[in-house]
Amino acid sequence: MQKTDPGAAPGQIEQLVKTSLDDDKAENIIAIDLTGKSAIADTMVIASGRSQRHVSAIADHLLRRLKSGGQKGVTVEGLEAGDWVLVDAGDVIVHIFRPEVRNFYNIEKMWMMDIETPESASSS
Repeated sequence: MQKTDPGAAPGQIEQLVKTSLDDDKAENIIAIDLTGKSAIADTMVIASGRSQRHVSAIADHLLRRLKSGGQKGVTVEGLEAGDWVLVDAGDVIVHIFRPEVRNFYNIEKMWMMDIETPESASSS
């Protein structure tokens, strides 16, 4: 994954992503600031869908909204399987998981050190 010409400011892309995920009823949406942590993107957004079909639909709608919003060079992986879809929108990377897959890989733990996740908040 490499950064691409965004076509829109990173803050605008992030807001479009969050709005799209929220509109499609994605669950446990978390945005992680990667500034200074990684060169792959400025922000990583992680969300869950309730099923494979829901994950794929969320990702498909997000792709359409990014493209209609003028975002260039958007790529996607895993759309057909619907377990874990990765959307690379340049400065914003989006991971959409089924809950079981998200819990298994727990990528939030890799990127978030001092930020409480919904799962850790409910267990404390």
